[in-house]
This record gives sequence, structure tokens and C-alpha cells, in this order.
Amino acid sequence: MTSPRAPEGYDPHAFEPFAVTVDLAVFTLRAERLHVLLVERGHEPYAGAWALPGGFVLPRESGERAARRELAEETGLSEDTVSGLHLEQLRTYSEPDRDPRMRVVSIAYTALVPDPPEPRVGGDAARARWMPYGSQETGTYGPLAFDHDRILADAHERVGAKLEYTCLATAFCPPEFTLGELRQVYETVWGVELDRPNFRRKVLATPGFVRPVEGPPRLTGGRGKPAALYRAGEATALHPPLLRPEGRST
Repeated sequence: MTSPRAPEGYDPHAFEPFAVTVDLAVFTLRAERLHVLLVERGHEPYAGAWALPGGFVLPRESGERAARRELAEETGLSEDTVSGLHLEQLRTYSEPDRDPRMRVVSIAYTALVPDPPEPRVGGDAARARWMPYGSQETGTYGPLAFDHDRILADAHERVGAKLEYTCLATAFCPPEFTLGELRQVYETVWGVELDRPNFRRKVLATPGFVRPVEGPPRLTGGRGKPAALYRAGEATALHPPLLRPEGRST
């Protein structure tokens, strides 16, 4: 079998080589707050700074495969578990000077992980930790390395927007959940307080959004009666959309 010929006049050596990486904005809910997975860099550049997990795409690897591999390495989740998680390509970041080492183009992904374990350190990271989202803005861990603050902000905006017109919120929930737990996803990501009866009515009126689980209700942490359990339905889009309210910040 002959190798494909390069187009006439095309010289691959005339172009400067560059690397391709993946960066992951991995979100989860912990203690009623949105958290993001961060790693402390163990080497230069930006040694000691916090960053999004990620790494270089291997020569025989697609971007998505690299992202799932890095996610498994940085979270401690098994590859089988990671393969079933919601992972979505966000965008490509290609500013020429975004990495001081060389020209590096990064494909960024967002991932949603319900009830994850404590992360384990992988690669050249010094530490890995679930951090409350937004705490870099209050000085808890400072600016992120490279352009990761921008990537994280873009990822948060993407997730918040998709909650309005897709069933993405169920990806934050365990396989069986209450409507209160589902509502908490919206309130946590959006940073708003929702009207409980109105939210319940909208969710149950949306075809295929959730399906009831047979069996007894589950006791919750509140003082009310046991709550019914639901699982994600077969729908992927919300018709009509569940729009975030304005002026009801928590």
C-alpha cells in the first residue's frame, strides 16, 4: 500500500511544529456547592500554581480519548466509569503565546461527575483537589496557570446555558434522585433560588425529562415527608426550555 502523496508544492517541513493538549473543566456538586477539579503544578512553567487537569494528546490518540484518559488519571475513576460520564468539547484555545514553552493548541472539554471520589495525583502534578467554583476570585487559590481562568469561565457559562434547554442537570445526579436534588443542581450552577412548586410542575410536565422509580420514597435530610425518587428520562432537550429566573440570587 502506497502512502498518500502530499499536494504539489506542499512542504511539511516549512511549517513550525506545535503540540496539541486537552484541558478539562470537571464539575461536581459537594456540600450544596459547585466544585471544580484542580491540580497543583509540580514543575515549570507555573510551578506551584493551580491549573485545570489535562495533558498532551498522544500521536495515535484522538482529543476525546485523551480527555477521558486524563480524566481517569486525575480523578481516580475507572476507565469504564469515565467512559459513561458526560464529556463535551467546549472549544479550541490557540493564542500563540498561551504556553511559554512552545506553540500549544488546547482542546478544552467540560465534564460532569456525580459523587466523585477524592482525586489522585497523576502525571507531574503535586496535588489534586476539588475546589469550590469561584474561590480563585476570592484569593483561595489565586489565578490559574496558562489561560485556564478563561477556559473555566467559558465552561461554567456553557453548563449554565445548557441547563436551560437540555436535560444536562441529571448528569450531576446519582442514578436515582429526588426532585429536590435535581432542583439543587440548577440553584447551585445558576446561583439563584427557584420556586419549589413551580420547578416541580415544570419538570413533571416536560415529556421524558424524568421517570418515577418504583418503590418506597426516600427519607431526605429535611423534616418533611419522604420524597419520591426519579431517574433520568429518555429526553435530551427540554420543550419548553427551563429558563433561569432573573433577580432571585441566593
